[in-house]
Amino acid sequence: MHALGQLLLVLVAGSAGGRGDPRDTLACSQGLTCRLLDTDVLCGTEPPGPRQELALARLRLEPALRCTEPTACAPCLEARVRLALAPGTATESPLSVQPGTAGTEDSGDGGQRSPATGATPSQPNVTGLLLLSGHTFASSRCVAVEVWAPLGPILRRRTVGWVIFRCFEAPLGSELHISAYMNSRGRQRLSQQQRVPDCSWPAAQDAVPQCQVPRLRVSPGQKEVVVEVEGAAVGHSYTLRLYHNHSHGTSGPGRVVTMSSPMNYVLPADEVLPCLCLQVWLETQDPLRATLCPFSHDAEAWERLWARSRLVLHIEGQVLTCSLSAPCDLLAELVPCWQPVPSGPCQPLPGLQQPAEGKGPQEFGGLWPHPNLCVQVWSGGQVRLTQCLRDRALPGRPDDLLLLECGGNASLCAVERGACTPLASFTSRGAGHPGLLEQDLQRDVAGGQCQQLWHPSNRTGVTLWACPLHKYLRTHWALVWMGVLLGAACLLLLLLMKKEDMKAWLKSLRAGYGSSGPLQGRRALLVHAVEPVAERAACALMAALHSLGLTVVAAPGGGSGVAALGPLPWLHAQHHRALRDSDTIILLLSPAAVAAAQQWDTGAGVVPESRAAESSLGPRHSPDPGDVPAVAPCEVFAAALSCAMPVLAVAQGHYVVARLEALVPAVPPALRAAPAFALPADMERFLQALAGPSRHRGRCLEPHVVAVAEALQRAVGE
Repeated sequence: MHALGQLLLVLVAGSAGGRGDPRDTLACSQGLTCRLLDTDVLCGTEPPGPRQELALARLRLEPALRCTEPTACAPCLEARVRLALAPGTATESPLSVQPGTAGTEDSGDGGQRSPATGATPSQPNVTGLLLLSGHTFASSRCVAVEVWAPLGPILRRRTVGWVIFRCFEAPLGSELHISAYMNSRGRQRLSQQQRVPDCSWPAAQDAVPQCQVPRLRVSPGQKEVVVEVEGAAVGHSYTLRLYHNHSHGTSGPGRVVTMSSPMNYVLPADEVLPCLCLQVWLETQDPLRATLCPFSHDAEAWERLWARSRLVLHIEGQVLTCSLSAPCDLLAELVPCWQPVPSGPCQPLPGLQQPAEGKGPQEFGGLWPHPNLCVQVWSGGQVRLTQCLRDRALPGRPDDLLLLECGGNASLCAVERGACTPLASFTSRGAGHPGLLEQDLQRDVAGGQCQQLWHPSNRTGVTLWACPLHKYLRTHWALVWMGVLLGAACLLLLLLMKKEDMKAWLKSLRAGYGSSGPLQGRRALLVHAVEPVAERAACALMAALHSLGLTVVAAPGGGSGVAALGPLPWLHAQHHRALRDSDTIILLLSPAAVAAAQQWDTGAGVVPESRAAESSLGPRHSPDPGDVPAVAPCEVFAAALSCAMPVLAVAQGHYVVARLEALVPAVPPALRAAPAFALPADMERFLQALAGPSRHRGRCLEPHVVAVAEALQRAVGE
């Protein structure tokens, strides 16, 4: 007894430096007194006690919760140990056992529970040191409990009560191994292994933070997707993970966002793919995670995925391989096909399709590369991607024909337009009647003139050949050209036999080609005043003269030239050009033009000298205010007179004066040096003056006089 007292003293002294958890609780059944010495001791190193006085009768484990708040609990196991007197324990004084001191096996707690106390009872008793240890895969813990039991007239092996320790913590759903033994020479040990409750335990679903799983709700939009986290505890942080779910496990960590509740996450719509998944969990130890993959059946997400997928063909030696890369796993097939023309259909090769694996290059074993070979990606009954060897800068062979052989050369057929046509019924473009090339193609296959695309040792039991047809097509086109040349020679011979008819036809052809207006090749500068009647007459006259082949430039006018130089410089430039090229200068007299001419007569007292005429610039004098006519003179026409009058004075240039007889009764004196015509009465003479001295042109002008006169009459009369 003295040695046990020393051991208890050591444990109590060592407990001051232990790592006890203040949340641990200890309770004893009525009649027992117990005290928690240390909640974290090193089990197995304590010295044994003097003799065995208390023995272990039973160990029972029950699930429990250790809580700091109603919603902040941790799962644990509560250890209940039933104690009894060891055999041979002597009773020193008779003591009546109070009711409830020792319970039955089924009582659970040995009667009414009393709290642990540190006081030593005054009555005779037996003392023991109870050690409880809990072990998990990653941690272990040992607890020391001092127990006093009163002595009395009780039976041997009679239970004395329960010691209840709460509790041993462990992660949700983990295995916990708990042992109990007394510090005595016998080293009796009771052990039990039990799983800590997981979130399926109703008591843990609302109290353990790891069991409070948030919910995800996705609201798609046209430009963005809103991810809402629901059911998260207020004030707790949670982690939202966005990742691409791959079957081969190469998705990576994805994008991780730590947020506080409540808060939403906005995702751009162009990042939404069918394999995009969302995962959310609370920021606690070993939390449960909620996972959602909401876009696996989204049509727009699938279209976006196919737009980002790439199919690349490779030639490694004589083996055709392809690589299909995509952000997500694709449930698709790789189908080799034959496409002679880039814009034409691609004929699938029989029995060569294989599923797309998405783990690097895939080989088409036994398929030899050819420029007309392509690989298509089929998914959902549609062609999603197509890549051809022709796209790798290989020259295509549009004249090659694909042949399929089954069981020998006699069973060759041509693969085209989704069918395999026997050579006896095959008709290639420009190859004549059906079966024309049957023997030639069989001879080419037997003689090695065709390229073997698919080996006969493949699983389909067929052989594919690519045979060139260009030599047969060249022979056909040579015959066609010979026929064309022969026909042309016969036609020429027939024409030579009818020589007179040939001459007549050539004459008519030459006459038709050389026909033009009677004023073809002639040019004129039409100068008119800026007033409505003059502009209408000028437009009608220009249109009629254009139909006769005369090139007419009207002034004022000029379009871009006037915009670049200004009206007066442009007019001077056109007048100078007409004099230089010997063009006809038509002065169209209207009331405003006559007023400008009369102003010239009254203002210019002296006719300029020939030197001034050669420079095309005459002196200007301000008119007398009393001589200004009733109609306002046109300044542009007056500027034209400043160019024309000096030239007329020296009898140079080809000037023609045309007056509108309905508006202008006579030609002003300043312009009488030039030939004048009253229009439309003198239209025939006017056109002859424009045509020049040629008699042939004069005869050709007669049919056009009436039409030009009527057009001018309508313009003046409007």
